[in-house]
Amino acid sequence: MVNSITAAASKNRNMLPKSVQPLKGVTNNEVLSEMKKLDIAMENARNPKAPTKGISVWDFDDTLAITKSNVLYTLPDGTMGKLSATEFAKRSGELESQGAVFDFSEFNEITKGKKGPMFQKAVNRNKKFGNKNVFILTARPNVAAKPIHDFLKALGLDIPLKNIVGLEDGLPSAKVKWIVDKAAEGYNDFYFADDAYKNVKAVQDALSVLDVKSKSRQAK
Repeated sequence: MVNSITAAASKNRNMLPKSVQPLKGVTNNEVLSEMKKLDIAMENARNPKAPTKGISVWDFDDTLAITKSNVLYTLPDGTMGKLSATEFAKRSGELESQGAVFDFSEFNEITKGKKGPMFQKAVNRNKKFGNKNVFILTARPNVAAKPIHDFLKALGLDIPLKNIVGLEDGLPSAKVKWIVDKAAEGYNDFYFADDAYKNVKAVQDALSVLDVKSKSRQAK
């Protein structure tokens, strides 16, 4: 029975476009849930009468801000190390496959923070469009939302606290899943910015499948 469910999950997963496929190992119910959300998102996109609903989605580290916060990790053999935000975005998947256990305690606070390369762009877009549909999508934990909110607000960028989402996951698939969920909610005009090319590419590919209006930018 277990093997048949696993086989069904794999089959259903492979029916989805590669850019929006859940990771291997997810349950069949999770795959079916993602398929349903994708169907809703694509149905919304095809609706010629659907009102335009714009959304701006910003990464935090090395996009809106530059900080000295690190992610600590321990490998099964006892090897310990630390990763900057940029290194975590690049290496988290590789280390996780090696059995690394991550410690996000430093990511719960903002350490030696300053404005990032797209900070002013975000301020300008807030002035033009307002901040109701502006989100931060970060690999940091959810408990970092309040420090992020307070830090950015002190610098002049006010993003609603409830719109700051901590994924505690550095894989592009985590951001893609969140984007698909938002498309299923009716958002059909996306602006996405991230410093990691793999995240920008993954989200852009997913938005192309959803066939919604979008712009994806890499922070440099």
